[in-house]
Amino acid sequence: MSDKSTTSSEKLSEEPEVRENTPALEKEVENLRKALKKEQEKVNDYLNRLKYLQADFENFQRRTQKEMDEKVNYGNLNLICELLPVLGELELAVEAGKQSSDKNSIIEGIEMILKKTYDVLGRQGLRKIDAIGCPFDPNKHDAIIKVPTKDYKEGTVIEEIRKGFMLKGKVIRPSLVKVAIYSQNDNIVEKGDEK
Repeated sequence: MSDKSTTSSEKLSEEPEVRENTPALEKEVENLRKALKKEQEKVNDYLNRLKYLQADFENFQRRTQKEMDEKVNYGNLNLICELLPVLGELELAVEAGKQSSDKNSIIEGIEMILKKTYDVLGRQGLRKIDAIGCPFDPNKHDAIIKVPTKDYKEGTVIEEIRKGFMLKGKVIRPSLVKVAIYSQNDNIVEKGDEK
């Protein structure tokens, strides 16, 4: 029993000291709470900054990947654009050769070059845009003349003035075309044929 009485008496002797230190302890606890609150605010601020940095980094990665994909897909664009006039000249030479007499070997040679050139460019992703007989598509065709006619459905491409091309699904040069429009008057003439 003496242990219990000693313990009780020790507690009684400590209580006045605790009571005297209570305002100091409360002040210290309040200071600790304020410090903890400041630290929590700092942690929340750092967490928000980290989230923004992570989002910026992910956006940067996506942008970089997209740019790299475009460079891979369209890396030969300049080369192909430079070759397009050569194709046009080869086609003109084939047509001129067909109109001359006894130049079959020249025509055959130029046709072979033209075919090989198209094959090379085709392996790079170049494709001709279909035009003649197709419905006019402003994404692929540039209409330079509208021809009044009853022979074709309105909006149909009836003649191709210059070939158009796509590279891996992207139009790099639209076709220049003549487009049919419905005519109620047979006397209307094509632009350029007027006198």
